[in-house]
Amino acid sequence: MPNGSGRPSGGAPSGGPARRPSGPGGRPQRPAGRFAGRRNFSRRRVCRYCAEPKLSIDYKDAKALRPFLSERGKIVPRRLSGACAKHQRQISTAVKRARVLAIIPFSTVSLD
Repeated sequence: MPNGSGRPSGGAPSGGPARRPSGPGGRPQRPAGRFAGRRNFSRRRVCRYCAEPKLSIDYKDAKALRPFLSERGKIVPRRLSGACAKHQRQISTAVKRARVLAIIPFSTVSLD
């Protein structure tokens, strides 16, 4: 208690918690720069099975299922694969069937 007021010195002048610097209206300041703080919005992919109706999802076609699997063998989510909900369900069912029949592996990580 060096200042004699009963409070320790240092910290925020009001005695409360230290606050971040804010801009006009009490909002946090945005980062400076031309593109700073902007989110990268990319164009939404169109489902390839909706765009091309003659394509079909077949559990026996391992080559067609590869883009929907990660390098570790996991099923890629809709937001990354670009498939619609209906076709994503069909893809996941086809991948699971192909795994059970040993057409594609459950995982690609070896324990050697």
